[in-house]
Amino acid sequence: MSFRDLLRLSAQSALRARLRSLMLLLAMSIGVASVVVLTSLGEAARRYVTGEFQALGARLIIVIPGRSETGGVAPGLLSGETPRDLTLGDAQAVLRITEVERVAPLVVGSAPVSVGALEREAPVLGANSDFLEIYAFELQRGRFLPEGELAADRAVCVIGANIARELFPARDALGANLRIGDRRFRVIGVLGDEGRTIGLDSQELVIVPVGAAQALFNTESLFRLLIQTRSREALPRAQQAVVAAIRERHQGEEDVTVITQDALLSTFDRIFTALTLTLAGIASISLVVAGVLIMNVMLVSVSQRTAEVGLLKAIGATRRQITALFLTEAVLLSIAGALAGLAVGFAANWAVRGLYPALPLHAPFWAIGLALATALVSGVLFGWTPARGAAQLDPVAALAGRK
Repeated sequence: MSFRDLLRLSAQSALRARLRSLMLLLAMSIGVASVVVLTSLGEAARRYVTGEFQALGARLIIVIPGRSETGGVAPGLLSGETPRDLTLGDAQAVLRITEVERVAPLVVGSAPVSVGALEREAPVLGANSDFLEIYAFELQRGRFLPEGELAADRAVCVIGANIARELFPARDALGANLRIGDRRFRVIGVLGDEGRTIGLDSQELVIVPVGAAQALFNTESLFRLLIQTRSREALPRAQQAVVAAIRERHQGEEDVTVITQDALLSTFDRIFTALTLTLAGIASISLVVAGVLIMNVMLVSVSQRTAEVGLLKAIGATRRQITALFLTEAVLLSIAGALAGLAVGFAANWAVRGLYPALPLHAPFWAIGLALATALVSGVLFGWTPARGAAQLDPVAALAGRK
């Protein structure tokens, strides 16, 4: 029996039992589509987060108050001391480092913002003029925060596009007064619609000078220090210099955590890669279930085709040929189901991209290969037992319809 004969007989058998074949195709296609869609979601999440951080540039250092220790215990905890806060003095000390180009001290809070009778709650960010360059936000109109002393308490603000539309529905926001909490600020700029990054949406944001934010929220501490180095090559030297400068100001205590953008990206990449692999493993279980279904249906097929097997043996078919015949049918159905599953998975990805354009939903090549390989292996492994059982039938008993 030639390979062409095996394919022809297997295809004819699958077409004769349309309902049985449809069940196998459906089970395998669901499994493969699950692998494609779930791995696409995991990979899309990884790309989205990576893209958001890369939008900040490749020269970013972030300073966070408090020291992250391996043991999970903050410094000074056992002695009853608390780590010192980050201050504007720390920011000014860091700005004097040769490798540092820009420093943006941040104060973060939330406050009611109002114009006349119109009022809403909004996130308020205290920053300086360097923040716009570091975060790559775009101004729709007006200007950003003025340069000058970090501690200067200037009553000016830059607002997001949604804030401008909601609080100034019938007039231009530029030059108008805006009340934040119990203080009045003059609007000098409106941010563009496209400025979004991790944790911040420019459309919903109100930005004031960092000194004004400290007065507004009655605090001298900073939420973060964003530092941009002069070049990517200067990043390691700048990181060491930042740690040394803050340690000197904090009486020899290294009570801040200094991380780089590369470290953040590496951490997120590992997390989302593990998530994607986990999702792929979970989805692959459905392919194993489909394989079990293949085995059960093929066992039923063997019992229904006992006379056919007896006839094939009577005209000289060997055990190996009978095994190959049933195994080929299982493999053909597995491949057809896998291809159908790929089509369904790609269609689902296309639909999700249409609904959520910001999510880069694409199946990784390794996931496609994994899905096809798992489908094929499932077909072979679970199709082997029924095929071997058919090959071991006695030809005389089989022709009589007995096993």
